[in-house]
Amino acid sequence: MSRLKICQDGCDGVTIVPNRFIDEFMPQANDAQLKIYLYLLRTMNAGRPLDIPEIADAFNHTEKDVMRALKYWEKRGVLRLEYDTARTLTGIRLSDLSGSQSAPEKASSDSLTNPALRQEGETDAEASLPSAPAEEGTASAAGSDSSQQDFTRPSYSLDELKAFQQKDSAAQLLFIAEQYLGRTLSPSDVRSILFFSDRLHFSDDLIDYLLQYCVERGKKDFRYMEKVAVSWAEAGVTTPAEAERQAVKYDRTVYAIMNSLGKTNAPTRREAEFIRRWREDYGFELSVIQEACERTVLATDRHRFEYADKILSSWKQSGVRHLSDVARLDAGFQKEKPARQGRERSADRYNRFMQNSYDYDALEKELLHI
Repeated sequence: MSRLKICQDGCDGVTIVPNRFIDEFMPQANDAQLKIYLYLLRTMNAGRPLDIPEIADAFNHTEKDVMRALKYWEKRGVLRLEYDTARTLTGIRLSDLSGSQSAPEKASSDSLTNPALRQEGETDAEASLPSAPAEEGTASAAGSDSSQQDFTRPSYSLDELKAFQQKDSAAQLLFIAEQYLGRTLSPSDVRSILFFSDRLHFSDDLIDYLLQYCVERGKKDFRYMEKVAVSWAEAGVTTPAEAERQAVKYDRTVYAIMNSLGKTNAPTRREAEFIRRWREDYGFELSVIQEACERTVLATDRHRFEYADKILSSWKQSGVRHLSDVARLDAGFQKEKPARQGRERSADRYNRFMQNSYDYDALEKELLHI
């Protein structure tokens, strides 16, 4: 890959981190994205070119990690990636963030498609370079973030699959996947891996970890893998280390609860919302939730999440915090049980008496011994 020239709109020769970047863009960015942006500022100040492998080596990232971070900042309007007619990356133009919050972003966005709105001093050759290809399914307007992205798997064509399989990195990744699964990948399997790379922007290392993570748990179904991958993408996971932390948190809570309800699949969004409610809104510890789930399994085969939610809701109203509180409620219930059963039997005898029909003629003969 060719060396990249870095320049800045409105650059005055001083390397600075704009206040607007700190206030508006930095809070939503992850560590990798912040490091790469600061590295670009530093390199630009030194007045030397660089390439993607150099950035990757500087932070021990993959080249895909670097490109994903650059595309993230481009979508936020912080920089613009410049390509030649062969779609080869040739330059990075940092936006001027020292102005207002709306004008610079609009100018940066418009200048990608309208040469008349390019920055002062920009050459015709620079203005005529094609903009970066829009990432399918993502919001391109400035200010978009991962919560606005579409994580639905596209219907990739056979030509797209073929192009993907011909890449050296993809061929190695597909080989690793076949080793993990112990079988030849189907076109649908390849589409899933392409989805991880193309739509979710996972690095090869992260996809490798995803496959290993799922297979180790006995899950070789790519539909399951896609659900896990989307949950990681929604959580902003970009590296295997972050995925491991997310997986540990997920396994110890969500999957423990799912197993207590007799379920082995990844939770749906609605099921995940129930679990979130029990832990965050109700504030129950895991042991209390599991106790409610076990009682649910003994009581019903249907609508288990709704049933468990009723149990936990009643426990919350009764002030339950720990299993000892549940035991206290059970003891009180058992103590009141005889009196409650007596009331129920009395009511039942009364109902039977009121509902009986009598043969009064026969009763009269019996009483008079006729």
